[in-house]
Amino acid sequence: MECPRACRSFRWGRNGMVHWRRVTWGGSVMESHGVPASATITPRPRHDLAMISPRTIQLRRPPVIVRLEGRFVPSAVALAEVDARWAALCAENPRYFDGALLQVMGVSRNGHGGVQIHVQECSYRFYAVQKSGPLGPGLDCGVRPLGVKAIATDGVRVLVGRRSQKVAYYPGAWEFVPGGTVEPGATPADEVVRELREEAKLEAIGPAVAIALLHDPQAFTWEIVHRLTVDARAMPEIGWEYDEFRMVAIDERSMAALTPLAPVALQMMPIARRVLG
Repeated sequence: MECPRACRSFRWGRNGMVHWRRVTWGGSVMESHGVPASATITPRPRHDLAMISPRTIQLRRPPVIVRLEGRFVPSAVALAEVDARWAALCAENPRYFDGALLQVMGVSRNGHGGVQIHVQECSYRFYAVQKSGPLGPGLDCGVRPLGVKAIATDGVRVLVGRRSQKVAYYPGAWEFVPGGTVEPGATPADEVVRELREEAKLEAIGPAVAIALLHDPQAFTWEIVHRLTVDARAMPEIGWEYDEFRMVAIDERSMAALTPLAPVALQMMPIARRVLG
C-alpha cells in the first residue's frame, strides 16, 4: 500500500544550489521547489554544501538504492581538462584506476526510518580530479559517490586505523575501519563486509546492519554507515591503505590518543557511542 506521507528529495540544481522536491512514499511528485516536477537535474561544479553538510540521518532499516539508467557525465566542465588532470594524477600515483562508481543523484527520507538513494553509474576519473593535485585546486565535477563505512566492534571496542600516505583522502589520519565506495552491481551491506576483508583481513560475524547515512563534504561522498561484529581475538593485518590498526574504547582518553582524527570520524563518533550503548 502506498504511504501518503511525503518527504523531501534533495537534488543538485543548475545554479549550484540544492533544490528539493516533495514526493510521496511511492515516488510521485507532489510539489517542487526551484525546478519543474518533470525536470532531470544535472549536477553543476558549484554547490552550496552549507545546506546539507555535515549531515547525518539515523536509519532503522536498510536504505533503498534506486539505480538510474545511463551513465553520468558532467556537463559543466571541459572533458579535455578532466583528461589532463586525470593523466597527472595517474603519473603521480599509479594506483589510480578509472573504474565505475555510483554517483548519488538524490537522497530522500521515506518517513519510516529509512531513505531512498537514487544513483547513476559514473567514471571514477570525474571523482578523482575534484581533489587538489599536481595541476592545482580540484575541479568540481559535481560527483558525489555512494560509499560505505562501518563501526566494527567486538562488543566493547571498535576498530580504527591510521590512513597511509598513499590514499587520496585523509592521509595520516585515524578513522573507523572499514570504508570504501560501492561498486555497480554490489549491495552496500556486501560491499562493507568485503572492505573489512580487504583492508584488515578480518571476517565479519553475521550480516552488516545499516544504521546511518551521512554526507562527508571533505571527501565529496555520501556514506552508508553499518554496524559490524568482529571476533575480539582476531588480529587485523596491515595493507597498503593503513599503517596501523587499533581496537579502542570510545572514551575521552582513547580518542585523545588518535591524532589526528579524520573529520568524518568525528561525524561518526556519536554513531559509535550508540553502537556500544
